[in-house]
Amino acid sequence: MPQSLAQIYVHIIFHTKNNHCTIRPAESAKLYAYIYGIINKDAGQFIYINGMSDHIHILCTLPKNLPLTKLIQEIKSNSSRWLKSLDRYYAHFEWQRGYGAFSVSASILNKTKDYIMNQQEHHKKRTFREEYVLFLKEYGIEYNERFLWDD
Repeated sequence: MPQSLAQIYVHIIFHTKNNHCTIRPAESAKLYAYIYGIINKDAGQFIYINGMSDHIHILCTLPKNLPLTKLIQEIKSNSSRWLKSLDRYYAHFEWQRGYGAFSVSASILNKTKDYIMNQQEHHKKRTFREEYVLFLKEYGIEYNERFLWDD
């Protein structure tokens, strides 16, 4: 085969560190646009992003020449640095070290996008912790509750 082709959809979730400094609604759209730029720079296809003040959900394709961990590292480090330069409020902003990344079948891409789009509605019914544990259980990911939340 003379050409390498890939289309891997991934749903990425990560949280602010210890809820110490959360994302203000006034800056969330700017932050999402900045993350969009990071993903596109790395040759991924951005699909959708949304979240709450303490966490974000990103739906994108995984660039074929970039490991998932590297993509997430670039998103977290660059967006954190950018937020810190935006306003003194974010001087101590950090993302948690960990993250969740879940494969998404093309057949449920729109359903996943709708889920991310409606974060405010989902979080009227369940907390981030409840949501995240539900994802882990749905994907059959083993975890240790003791290490899930502390950074």
